[in-house]
Amino acid sequence: MKEELIKVTIDRPMGSGHPDYPDMIYPINYGYVKGIMAPDGEEQDAYVIGVDKPVHEYIGKLIAIIHRNDDIEEKWVVCAENVTFSKEEIEKLTYFQEQYYDSYIEMI
Repeated sequence: MKEELIKVTIDRPMGSGHPDYPDMIYPINYGYVKGIMAPDGEEQDAYVIGVDKPVHEYIGKLIAIIHRNDDIEEKWVVCAENVTFSKEEIEKLTYFQEQYYDSYIEMI
């Protein structure tokens, strides 16, 4: 069975600063999935990993969901179809932001 691909609109490209915390620079591309509403009432947030340059949109597969025990939000983790990442690699790549939350990774 072929995996469903997800289109992520990048609103915080790699190398950009967080809108509220400009000292936090995104080491990966970060955005949202249009039309999928998250528990916080906004469109679903997504980390895009495995891309080494800033992009404006990305189409890839969902490989994990980061659940936050102390926040209503959850983050999707998206990468290229033919690539895999371990839970430990995802933790390292998303640590820049997830370090502030009590979160855990559910692999898909």
